[in-house]
Amino acid sequence: MELTELTALELGAAIRKGEVSVPQAARAALDAVERQNGALNCFLTVTGEQALARAEALQRGVKNAASPLYGVPMAWKDNLCTKGVRTTCASRMLGDFTPPYDATAVERLEAAGALSLGKLNMDEFAMGSTSETSFYGPARNPWDLDRAPGGSSGGAA
Repeated sequence: MELTELTALELGAAIRKGEVSVPQAARAALDAVERQNGALNCFLTVTGEQALARAEALQRGVKNAASPLYGVPMAWKDNLCTKGVRTTCASRMLGDFTPPYDATAVERLEAAGALSLGKLNMDEFAMGSTSETSFYGPARNPWDLDRAPGGSSGGAA
């Protein structure tokens, strides 16, 4: 079973059934990021060490997991504040900004057991529709690198 080809719900179910560990899922996702981000430019910040540490902690609680997203690796658009993790909104102006708090959406997903891998590229300040206006370079379409992934959330695409 190729873990990175499962849907979030399929992976979450496999984790809760004990077919896959949270650290296995995290490593598979981080390996895919390492292999593909050079071409896709979808991640602006990768929090690999944090993700692996949290994966180990989540694994200890997997027997009590109720959320379908428990242990599922994901990443946040770079305009969602993440305590202690650089949040740039894909802008040079915020290149060194590290928020002192988490956005509500981040808090809720993490409370559900979601596992953050980092921050995703986007149009600068989400002002665009192709994800080509990021200060850090355009996000690329994984199916055709010469095309935009579309939307202001291209890193997520």
